[in-house]
Amino acid sequence: MAVLAHLVGFNQRITMHTFEQTWRWYGPHDTVSLADARMAGATGIVTALHHLPAGDIWTEGEIMKRKQTIEAEGLRWSVVESLPVHEDIKRRNGHYLQWIENYKVSLQNLGKCGIDTVAYNFMPLLDWTRTDLAAPMEDGSKALGFNRINFAIFEVFMLKRQGAERGYTSDELQAAKARFSAMADAEKQHLIQSICGSLPQPAGGYSLDFVQRELDAYEGLSDVDLRSNLSAFLQAVIPAAARAHINMAIHPDDPPYPILGLPRVVSTEADALSIIEMVDDVHNGLCFCTGSYGVRPDNDLTSMIEQLGHRIHFIHLRATKRDAEGNFFEADHLAGDVDMYAVMCKLIEEQNRRISTKRKDFRMPFRPDHGHQMLDDLSKTTIPGYSAIGRLRGLAELRGLEYGIRKSMQGSLAR
Repeated sequence: MAVLAHLVGFNQRITMHTFEQTWRWYGPHDTVSLADARMAGATGIVTALHHLPAGDIWTEGEIMKRKQTIEAEGLRWSVVESLPVHEDIKRRNGHYLQWIENYKVSLQNLGKCGIDTVAYNFMPLLDWTRTDLAAPMEDGSKALGFNRINFAIFEVFMLKRQGAERGYTSDELQAAKARFSAMADAEKQHLIQSICGSLPQPAGGYSLDFVQRELDAYEGLSDVDLRSNLSAFLQAVIPAAARAHINMAIHPDDPPYPILGLPRVVSTEADALSIIEMVDDVHNGLCFCTGSYGVRPDNDLTSMIEQLGHRIHFIHLRATKRDAEGNFFEADHLAGDVDMYAVMCKLIEEQNRRISTKRKDFRMPFRPDHGHQMLDDLSKTTIPGYSAIGRLRGLAELRGLEYGIRKSMQGSLAR
């Protein structure tokens, strides 16, 4: 009877908690409103002060203004995504020391305003890379996609990056050359805009010269250098995050392998383990993005949760579908190469451990990352990957999956 009572008590505790369901919002100019997010069923908002350049201090006044806007809609500012890391910090040159001090002040101010989770990335130059922001799907919807031959066209035949051809086979280069020869000017410009979508917008729009100048600033920086610079950054900012009671969550590389000759250091389970070991503090953690890590077939996502779950502070749930040629696209949230059922089971187990050990960070916020452009959104101008209806569908599917798993777990405990 004592065992049964314990199980019933545990059962009651876990029914009180689910993952915090969140929604990315790009601020007052986002075409998807806070009211839309609330109707989708989210309770938390993931956003940033996008109007401030990387390196600027986030003042308490600016933070509270954004927080009050969110709370006025009955929502909470759950996660900052992202507090951007200045490129000087990644290269460890220029005014990097000043930018690190500013970063620490911003963390302090966020903590004072009651925000406890900050996502960031350490990808050189590009936050993410796709070759198509509206790839047609079989059902008529559109998705983000990456095509290896199109990327070869961009860096070998358009950008003409020195040494780029060494990253491709002779067959790939031949296919890229043939496709490039047949492309119209509008197609070429579309490819440039798609690939450069996460770069800072220069005056007058993107140009190949602009991209090359940005790449030149990273000339000679190796994986070892970038990993060392990340370690130095964490050693400086994690103590400040701990004082502010903020959990830091680093996002993986997207895609999780080298591109454009730039180093990558957050692509694998070994990378993630190395990062949390750089500063052995619970505030130094991960943003677990199933889509980014899932592009690599050698990343076992459930194993990663088992090994790294105690440092997962924020979760992006999305599924990518890859092929043998290195292409991938954003699949439906419960499709693709990600076993979302197994992932969800492992994440629930981790949350239950946190609850049983009385960890304060048991919320484990997640958001449906990316979504297909579909239905009415097909005729609207939306942020690529962040239209309303596709994410609403994703959040509903993920919510249902979580609910079903938890009910199944409760039934097993009760028997």
